[in-house]
Amino acid sequence: MFVRTPVLETAGLVKVFGLDGIDVRALDGIDLRIEAGEMVAIMGPSGSGKSTLLHILGALDTPTEGMVAMAGERYDGLDDDALTRLRRDQIGFVFQFFNLLPSLTAEENVLLPALIARRGEAEMRRRVAELLGRVGLADRAEHTPAELSGGQQQRVSIARSLLLEPEVVLADEPTGNLDTRSGREILKILRGLSTDDGLTVVMVTHDPRAAAVADRIVFLRDGKVVGEVQGGSTERVLSFFGELEPIEA
Repeated sequence: MFVRTPVLETAGLVKVFGLDGIDVRALDGIDLRIEAGEMVAIMGPSGSGKSTLLHILGALDTPTEGMVAMAGERYDGLDDDALTRLRRDQIGFVFQFFNLLPSLTAEENVLLPALIARRGEAEMRRRVAELLGRVGLADRAEHTPAELSGGQQQRVSIARSLLLEPEVVLADEPTGNLDTRSGREILKILRGLSTDDGLTVVMVTHDPRAAAVADRIVFLRDGKVVGEVQGGSTERVLSFFGELEPIEA
């Protein structure tokens, strides 16, 4: 029988941090499979290990124990150069606070990964223009971050994450610093990456309404997976998350 290889997979993933002489298990045996084209939201109370898991999936951090792999290739079998190429070429990152360089224009911020990777600048500039148009910022290419709203800055960040045509986009609280309307726009773009482009999107969020956009929501608590539900219904997500941790008004 044919068995699909997941795009991202972890087995027995453990991450221990030393804090004031005490070992803290941020992740405690995470087993996870994420398929090609799937949009997965990761939720949980503060301190549940959401961002730690995302950082390990993105090869920004290493686990204390366990395995993480992309398309069947284990990260622990890669040297530093190979991990750098993995992060650069196969993973797009979107962060809560945008991580744009303030002195560069929107166009220059999106182009930056190509310059670092020494890709052909003329070809990449055409792709930058295409991506800025796709996220609705064709007329903001020459604006610096200070001249853009928070939602516009996040759209620049998304365009940048797509420049080198990654297989996976990892988004850490992508709507957490935005108003409701801007957040909806960002979620629509991320949803489209999965639905229209077939990209795999993994999003950490504290917001059940944002998580409901995903195909599947994985819930963490105390570094463990404690359940999951299908997306599409805010009420379903609120109900399950409310059983884990009361949502403050």
